[in-house]
Amino acid sequence: MDGSSVAWIRHGEGMVGLGCYACTDVTSPAEADAWWSTLVEGLDHHSQMPGVAGSGPLAFGSFTFDPDHTEAVSRLIVPKVIIGRRQGQAWLTVLGDGVSPVEIPPLVELVETQLVEQVETSPLVELVEALTAARPTAPRAPRSVRIEVDEAAQARWKERVAEAVRRIETNGLEKVVLARSVTARASEPIDARHLVDTLARDYPSCWTYCIDGLVGASPEMLIRRERGLATSRILAGTIRRSGSDETDLKLASALARSSKNLGEHELAVASVAESLAPLCSGMNVPESPYVLELPNVLHLATDVTAVAHKKAGALRLAAALHPSAAVCGTPTSVARAAIAELEGLDRGRYSGPVGWIDARGDGEWAIALRCGIIDADDPRQIRLFAGCGIVEGSDPDEELAETQAKLVPMVNALLG
Repeated sequence: MDGSSVAWIRHGEGMVGLGCYACTDVTSPAEADAWWSTLVEGLDHHSQMPGVAGSGPLAFGSFTFDPDHTEAVSRLIVPKVIIGRRQGQAWLTVLGDGVSPVEIPPLVELVETQLVEQVETSPLVELVEALTAARPTAPRAPRSVRIEVDEAAQARWKERVAEAVRRIETNGLEKVVLARSVTARASEPIDARHLVDTLARDYPSCWTYCIDGLVGASPEMLIRRERGLATSRILAGTIRRSGSDETDLKLASALARSSKNLGEHELAVASVAESLAPLCSGMNVPESPYVLELPNVLHLATDVTAVAHKKAGALRLAAALHPSAAVCGTPTSVARAAIAELEGLDRGRYSGPVGWIDARGDGEWAIALRCGIIDADDPRQIRLFAGCGIVEGSDPDEELAETQAKLVPMVNALLG
């Protein structure tokens, strides 16, 4: 993938975009929504797959966590070519200057018998290679990767966690999310395709993404809007897996009973429900969370569903939800100020919305977690991020261990 190529994959399905038809730098999802709406109005688009979310023109984007405290920029990219496969249907969309967007379903009509078999059996990333020859060489694993281990930085981060706990006990702050980063360096430029392939294979239930150098596999769906139904998956409360099924079962039971983790989770769910209420109706908020099992960690999870208002597209919903308590804290304004003061980190696009939106307003916007950002100036370097929700009773050593567990997907993708 070059800098303009994008990917969004889950369970072997999703979309890959090639080239750039249009792009813009924005300050927020709300500004991006306005830009996208204007662009869509000017497109002469004729679809043979009406109502299929993700077909037709798409905008992919990633947004900064806090535009007031970062040197990074948020960006929306509209690819020239989009190859997609969702819910058993495959398609190709092409946008070009001077021609109307052309969408041709099903995709197998474009290819010969041998390629038809490949389309029906190959992962989505291989499908791109077969149709476009966009990958003339196989993805290459990074060479001689070195992960920086800075014990002094770890000690400083634990001090920040302790300070956050003190503030929670004294000044009305209920929860604050503190993140940290580590840097990995390879001897050659890092091939984002390898990271995408590895993450999509090892974490199939997560949303694997690659947008403008941001690569990751997020377990947390900020908002999905499809045919009027809005869904948000909230994760808060985490424990590292042991590698033993019997032990993990006990850990899951302990996680589901942990007052500290349940309290943190309740704050995150309430934050999402409150933010969605003005834009939705018929909301369903489960009374208790379930345990989401991932290869590296166990999470407390809740799926909130609602009926989105007709004019509330996926980007507008994302704008209303970000930043949620899951990545910021409660109360939002107090937590955001505490992050800017305590964290000592430019998060950039880590923990911001990442995803896509179609011409109908349907789309999926995950939270950019379990991710890294490839250095635009030195592609041999990637910065990895992880964070934790700090509440009353949080232990700095345990929180550091949690961040190490959350770094595992990207570390393994780089080293494996």
